[in-house]
Amino acid sequence: QVQLVESGGGLVQTGGSTRLSCEVSSSRFHHHVIGWFRQGPGQEQEGISCMSILGGDIFYADSVKGRFTISRDNAKNTVFLQMNKLTPEDTGDYYCAARNVFYVPGPHCPARRHEMEYWGKGIQVTVSS
Repeated sequence: QVQLVESGGGLVQTGGSTRLSCEVSSSRFHHHVIGWFRQGPGQEQEGISCMSILGGDIFYADSVKGRFTISRDNAKNTVFLQMNKLTPEDTGDYYCAARNVFYVPGPHCPARRHEMEYWGKGIQVTVSS
């Protein structure tokens, strides 16, 4: 069973930055695609970024492109989401999710919510105006 643990987030001022981390407990970290999803107040969950550890492809939703950066630390089995130039519209619950794509032809991003196998509990980001 793969477990995902998010950290970071919290309260940030408009224009500020924060970094989310997603630690993946799997000996096969490199077989996975990791997606970041967020759900704003009263909104549907949105896939905002994705990184295929296996295939190398990366995706950003238009809403975050140019402001957010996804990266990874293979030694720590961790994927990061650096979030810059935050606005109140970025407020929401952020989730990382994983899917083993070792036997799945690429590309693997964007990650589709219904295809993800493992989910973190989520972490809240609040951007004050």
